[in-house]
Order: sequence, then C-alpha cells, then structure tokens
Amino acid sequence: MTRPILTAEAMREAEQAAVAAGTAETELMERAGKALAYAVHRMSHWRSALLLAGPGNNGGDAYVAARHLKDHGFDVRIAAFSQPASDAAKWAAGLWDGEVEELGSDTQAAPVVIDALFGTGLRRPLEEDLAASARRLIEVAKFAVACDLPSGIDTDSGAILTDLGNFGATVTFGALKPAHRLAPAMHRMGHVLLRDIGIGKIETDWHEIAEISLPPLDPMGHKYDRGLIHCLSGAMPGAIALSAKAAARAGAGYVRISTSRMIDGLPSAIVQTEAADALDDERIGCLLVGPGMGDIPPLLTVALTKKHPLVIDADALLHVGEPERLQGHDAILTPHEGEFKNLFGDIEGSKADRALIAAQQTQCVVVYKGPDTLIASPDGRLGFAPPAPAWLASAGTGDVLAGIIAAHRARGMEPFEAACSAVYRHGRAAQRAGEGMIADDLVDAL
Repeated sequence: MTRPILTAEAMREAEQAAVAAGTAETELMERAGKALAYAVHRMSHWRSALLLAGPGNNGGDAYVAARHLKDHGFDVRIAAFSQPASDAAKWAAGLWDGEVEELGSDTQAAPVVIDALFGTGLRRPLEEDLAASARRLIEVAKFAVACDLPSGIDTDSGAILTDLGNFGATVTFGALKPAHRLAPAMHRMGHVLLRDIGIGKIETDWHEIAEISLPPLDPMGHKYDRGLIHCLSGAMPGAIALSAKAAARAGAGYVRISTSRMIDGLPSAIVQTEAADALDDERIGCLLVGPGMGDIPPLLTVALTKKHPLVIDADALLHVGEPERLQGHDAILTPHEGEFKNLFGDIEGSKADRALIAAQQTQCVVVYKGPDTLIASPDGRLGFAPPAPAWLASAGTGDVLAGIIAAHRARGMEPFEAACSAVYRHGRAAQRAGEGMIADDLVDAL
C-alpha cells in the first residue's frame, strides 16, 4: 500500500482541515507525543531519556512524550532553549510536572536523546550555539531519535541546513515528508516510522511507492499475452544483454534483440535477430533502446519512428536533443543525474520539482534515478522510492532496471505504474541479492 507524502505546506493544511473538522490541535499533539513515546519505549534498551524541546509544536510533542515516557518507567529530562510559543505547546508544557533545564553547553548527556527542536517547515540553519549543544548530545547518545524530522533539515528538498549527525530512528506523524525520502537528508534519519494521529484521509498525488502486482496471467493465454519486448543492441552488447535477461526474469513472455552480431552467453530463450523488419511487428509490447547503445544516434531515431511503447535509457538519453522531441511518444525515460542535466539542463527547485518539470516538458514518465529515485508523471503524480541498498550503485544495475520496466510495460501496465512497480522490485531484488552483488546477481534475484 502506498503511503502519502506531503510538503510542509500541505501538512499544515491537512492538520488545519482536521482541526476544522472537530479534532482539537491539542488532541493531535497528545496523539503525536504519545506515539513518539511508545516508539521510543519499544525501540530502546535504555531507560533514561533527554528530550530537546523547541518553542513550537514540535517542542510541544516533546512535553507530551516526556509524560508518557515517564509512565513507561523512563528517567526523563527536558532541555529547552526557549519558552513554548504556540498555544498548543504551552498547553503541553503546562501538563509536565517535572523540571525543564535550559539547553546549553553544560547540559548533561543521556543514553537516549530525542530531538524535538524544530520539525516540519524549517527553512534556515540553526543558530550555531544551539546547533553545537544539540550536536554534542546527539553524537554521544546511545540512541538518537528525531521527532518528525531531524532539526536542521529542509522538509521539502531534503537539504541539510544544519548537520546534527545521524539518528537511529525518526518518528513522523500523519504522512511522510519529502525529506524522509530525498538525499542527503534521508541518510540521516535512521529507521523512519510513520504514525497515524487521526489527520483523516489525505488526498495527494505524491506517494511512497509500494509493491504493485503484475496483471494476472491468463490460463488460456500465450507468450505474446505476457508481452513481447524488443531490444536494440549497440556498441556494448553486454548492457542490452543484462536488460534482456532482466526483462525475461521479470515476467515478459518473449524477449528479442536486434543485433548485427550474436551476443554470447544469452539464454537460449532470448531471440537474437538481424531481420530488418523485426521492429514492424505489431505484437511488440515495449521497445527498449539505450543500454550499451554508444554513439549511434540512428538507433534512437529508428525507435522514435515506431508506434510501440518505449523505454529510453542510458546512451539514448544523450541523443534526444530537445526534450520536447519526445512529446507524443508513449515513453518512459530513465535518467541518472548526469543524463538528466544533459537532457533538461539546470532546472531550479528540489529534485521533486525537477522531476515533475521534466515529465511536463516531455509528456513522458520520468524515472529520475539515484539514491533517492523519483518517478514523475506528466499528470502531476510523483512516486518516491523507499530506501534501497547502497550496493545497487554498481555497473549494469540501471540496465537491469530498464529491462524490468520494459517487462512491466509490455505486460499491459500503464507507464507510471509500470515504472513505480519496477523501481520497487529492483530495490527489493538488491536486498535479496545481498552486499557484494553484481548486476548479473540482481537479475537472478528477480
């Protein structure tokens, strides 16, 4: 099941809508603080906690969490750098019956530190004295937990405005935020826990992607019902071989490669052909061009003259020219950062903004690859990939992804769904393959 992702502004609107519908702001804060405390209670072996409280509602969550941690048997301290400022935070602080220390350079450390200084919506770095005090306490803690987001993170872009170090876990409420799934911030969060606090149904076009089932096989069907994929081989046939094998393992019924020289080591089930009219086959469910193409622009030109659904990857992206050239084509593009900049230039904004602008310019689905892969649709939908293993960063894994996308598209999935499900499956296959894998192992893990 996909999970919603909301920007800072959208999250504020969702909370305001919940309040307007009859849920008191203090009740939302009580639920958030209780959920934070319960998560820490379940995750921590240590029973002594220091909560760092800010002046806003994030700090209010800390006062609530402190009460509930105390009920769970924790030795609890609160260190604040200023008085509560919002009405809800003042309410929460008024229910805390313990002392409140001033957060500073002499604040004593604790095994568990909960950062509730600033949450969603921060747009500027922390003051250096405050940052130094918080950083010291977080670095020496046995277990550091962030409330909603680590302080110093830009909610919408994932930029690190102030670096407080790494956290073991982040507990967020209502919906994930872009920074939970965007680099570099996502790598500081630890395990991200999303907790429901009764915001209600959230309407958004932005989601974290999840597993999507392939269309069921027709027991009366044949290989072409499962999808015919045609691949174009170029200067480096090993790359298209990886794509073809991935497509076959990902569920395609028939995989074929146009090549002027036979590629060694391919499974016999993958057909290699020199036939000039092979691309005119109306049964082709997806045409894949780019992996290992090299500097052979005519391969892309030929692909664009056909009416088949396309996956355009790797070298083919470098020969597109103007992005608008792709309008009118049923295509899925798979650029990494360098290929993206080559095709679209320096687009301003967050990675999410750039991905959506690229999809609009091309009227194609764009899989913007990286440690924080995004899938953008021209209609405004945006899929955020869950964290994938770092060992995916090796040669050929992108070729494997292109093959999986082609297989899902040929099976009849719509372009956005085909891309989202393929990215999810790619990451999970990498987990299964394990550290030390190479791209060939990734194919086997499918």
